[in-house]
Amino acid sequence: MVTAARTVSQVALHMSVAFAVMYAFTGSIALGGVAAVVEPICNVILLPVHDRLWERIRQRLESRADNSPDAVRNVQNA
Repeated sequence: MVTAARTVSQVALHMSVAFAVMYAFTGSIALGGVAAVVEPICNVILLPVHDRLWERIRQRLESRADNSPDAVRNVQNA
């Protein structure tokens, strides 16, 4: 229940900020409303792509660390 409330709170925050920023720039309630709806949709679509990209970066860094001479020396000395 807490997780659901937190998620709803985050979505409401994103929508409020998107509306407020767009309204501040344009003075249009309509454009503010569009931004409030479009921004969370973009986050839902792009967040998994972002997470996969960082997972690949993490894996590459770990594989480089595993193949580095220091890592080989540490394994040999263990």
